[in-house]
Amino acid sequence: MSVEKINTVVVGAGQAGVAMSEHLSLMGVPHVVLERSRIAERWRSERWDSLVANGPAWHDRFPSLKFTDVSPETFPPKERMADYFEDYVKMLDAPVRTGVDVLQVERHVGRPGFKVSTSQGVIEAVNVVAATGPFQRPAIPNIVPADAPVQQLHSSAYKNPGQLAEGAVLVVGAGASGSQIAEELQKAGRTVYLSVGEHYRPPRAYRGRDYCWWLGALGLWDEVKIKPKKQHVAFAVSGYEGGKTVDFRRLAHQGITLVGLTNAWDGAAMSFEPGLAHNIAAGDQAYFDVLRDADAYIADNGLPFPAEPQAWELLPDPECLTAPILNLDLAKAGITTILWATGFKFDYSWLQVDAFDDKGVPFHKRGISAQSGIYFLGLPNLVNRASSFIYGVWHDAKYIADHIALQNEYMAYSRS
Repeated sequence: MSVEKINTVVVGAGQAGVAMSEHLSLMGVPHVVLERSRIAERWRSERWDSLVANGPAWHDRFPSLKFTDVSPETFPPKERMADYFEDYVKMLDAPVRTGVDVLQVERHVGRPGFKVSTSQGVIEAVNVVAATGPFQRPAIPNIVPADAPVQQLHSSAYKNPGQLAEGAVLVVGAGASGSQIAEELQKAGRTVYLSVGEHYRPPRAYRGRDYCWWLGALGLWDEVKIKPKKQHVAFAVSGYEGGKTVDFRRLAHQGITLVGLTNAWDGAAMSFEPGLAHNIAAGDQAYFDVLRDADAYIADNGLPFPAEPQAWELLPDPECLTAPILNLDLAKAGITTILWATGFKFDYSWLQVDAFDDKGVPFHKRGISAQSGIYFLGLPNLVNRASSFIYGVWHDAKYIADHIALQNEYMAYSRS
């Protein structure tokens, strides 16, 4: 059987893989994009029904294609986002192959390149770009056994309130996913408990500009102003219901009971760490930091943006914050479902190359790995905080495509 040979294989046809294909084509690099399901599959089947983009349509897109059927300030729904990437592939005439699962990548011995084993045969490639992104395997803490008498599911499997068993719900994780799902469930008539740990809570908009605009204006996308930051802190921002600031006090006053970080389960009761008030206060501090920086920017540049004094006001502390619940008997509280909005882990088991550190994390600089010819794209903080967002991944892909083209020139060089 003949083996297909090509310069570069891109694994994944989500936002990272599509961006990578555009830049490789512009650089004249022969390549193919392999996708095990459909283009932008995770937008379609691994998110809840009411999900919308976390950024407005003017921002959450690639430079070469605007949304023509939604307002620039709209937060497009998930199906529209998936269609956007399909439209982009058609516009580029990108070499995307769907329904092809990459099973293993291993380095050739004694010659350049890699053997890419797929569900449809073997491809030999000089370069491989892992563009599978940060959402590869649901991460569920080892707290409640799978056989416990309570329904458990990850946010990636949640679709809508009707999917859950009757009864109250404990949502664990208060980032973008957890906060939105908790509010949706509460508005559907469910009793909801929301477990809140450390988080970053910016304003959705301030003084007439969306937070995505402020990220650019204040140099926060590129992290020009270096500030110490913690890793793995939930990012609580939402385009839900037209876009509004995630405000945990508001959620509590609506009827959601806030609890602290989920700690342990004894077979009947769940215990929570006592730092709820501290976590809420730290989130407030991050929120006010953005407002202060924005006010200073407006003043320094003489911008005629309207004042927004109400943005500085906080609702009164709810009882669940002043007298937090530290132990909760699930059955007595009527909780029949635990929804884990606890993020994802990497899964590079298919990538059998020397490109990882001793903890199994990709070892790279700006996506260029320690293994020559292997690249990573779409990971959080690959270059900066924009790297796992649509805006950022397009620019990161451009840098990697340029590096691939340059390395190809080195390999093609021969002394006359």
